[in-house]
Amino acid sequence: MDKDLIIDVSSTEVSIALLEGHRLIELNKEQNNGSFSVGDVYLGRVKRIMPALNAAFVDIGDEKDAFIHYLDLGLSYKALDYFIRHINQSKKSYKELFSGVKLGDILEKEGKIVDVLKPGQQIVTQIVKEPISTKGSRLTAEISIAGRNMVLMPFSDKVSISQKIVSKEEKKRLERLVYSILPPNYGVIIRTAAEGKKAAVLDGELKSLIKKWEDSWAKIAKSNPPQLLFTENSRTTTILRDLLNDSFSNIYINDENIYNEVKDYITVISPEHEKIVKLYKGSEPIFDHFDVAKQIRGAFGKVVPIKQGAYLVVEHTEALHVIDVNSGIRAKSGADQEQNAFDVNMYAADEIARQLRLRDMGGIIIVDFIDLENNENKVKLFKHMQTLMEKDRAKHNILPITKFGLLQITRQRVRPATEINTSEVCPSCNGTGKITSSIVVDEIIERELAFYVKEKGYNYIALKVNPIIEAYLNKGIFSLRFKWSNKYKCKLKVISSSNNALLEVIWLDKSGERIDL
Repeated sequence: MDKDLIIDVSSTEVSIALLEGHRLIELNKEQNNGSFSVGDVYLGRVKRIMPALNAAFVDIGDEKDAFIHYLDLGLSYKALDYFIRHINQSKKSYKELFSGVKLGDILEKEGKIVDVLKPGQQIVTQIVKEPISTKGSRLTAEISIAGRNMVLMPFSDKVSISQKIVSKEEKKRLERLVYSILPPNYGVIIRTAAEGKKAAVLDGELKSLIKKWEDSWAKIAKSNPPQLLFTENSRTTTILRDLLNDSFSNIYINDENIYNEVKDYITVISPEHEKIVKLYKGSEPIFDHFDVAKQIRGAFGKVVPIKQGAYLVVEHTEALHVIDVNSGIRAKSGADQEQNAFDVNMYAADEIARQLRLRDMGGIIIVDFIDLENNENKVKLFKHMQTLMEKDRAKHNILPITKFGLLQITRQRVRPATEINTSEVCPSCNGTGKITSSIVVDEIIERELAFYVKEKGYNYIALKVNPIIEAYLNKGIFSLRFKWSNKYKCKLKVISSSNNALLEVIWLDKSGERIDL
């Protein structure tokens, strides 16, 4: 299935939409406000130790202190801490100091954080979860720098290979190759994308990842925490790094600077895909042109339609997300109740898998499917859900359907779920839930007309109203419009508009421009 990436750049954010077969699958928003993002590496300072939690709070410059657990320090934390403490004191160069750090002294798995960290201590950490609700960022001291083909691990000496690479010969080739070019005190995780890649490609990427880490050493030595050492790639290039393959057909971008950034990045990681990057120059907004805006409005509401009248109800709470499956007005079409429920559940599973990626819902997700009596149907539905979720890049776990028809999913949560408000304030009641009595609507209109004529000096004015109100104002030879024109010595025109709410009135001047009180 063809994939298109649509990138909408505005002054405040970059919105990235992934389409599969012209259907919206993922939506990411990258704020241009210096917010804290997954993958960013900081020099922080320990604020306070929490022995009861075996954890510590770290100041990385955010309003909320970040959180690091003892187990997130990593087995090689002693080597990292030694490097940080001696980087200013050693007479050796930074490179000599790093290469000379001993890796054998590892952290105990059952240790206490009070024995490792002290308040005021400097620590190099990486964000693994963005601030969510009242919680600050979640940190790790096991620094990893991701590239397209590999992940660099400072203070390690191991080479791991993705389990998705099946060929034993290829695994051995990659392992020998990487070990031959790997400097001391660096480890690497070889990603699936590295399969079949030439030595020059892997060597070039390894050098660029090492340079990113080594460029941060001067900041560690000279900066006072909190200090950003380096950041992950932008959300745009991160998505391309993880997803780009032969199924991508087009990447459309409406900003020349981002277009050049993406094109340069693709030239490095996948030169054969350079031609699919295109600069959008249309007059219509890019999300409207590719039907993304319409899909967003239809997919992010509380109620999400599926097929043949069925729909989902999506609720968010602090602890979990709940998705309820409803058959709605769907007819049985001659099938029995069990088959009808099974069909609706299968349609719902497709949309639920899409919604999890689209909204980036994480944590615990409870799905309330329509009850099924047949255990075989329950197993089919469960396996179908597993198959659909295989495309999801986030780590997840799915439990079998319970006897109450509930499906439990846990999905990796690294940033807040995407929420887009698709509702609007009612133009009739302005969100109050109450509207002015229709009995006095003509009095309100006349009062506003008098203000525009007497106070503002308009001698020609038009009002656009709902067809029902238009008929009421123009009814009869001596209509209300005729009486008001004579009374206020003005030319008054009443325009019918089906777009207006029942009691909504829009005033227009002679040139058709809207005027307000």
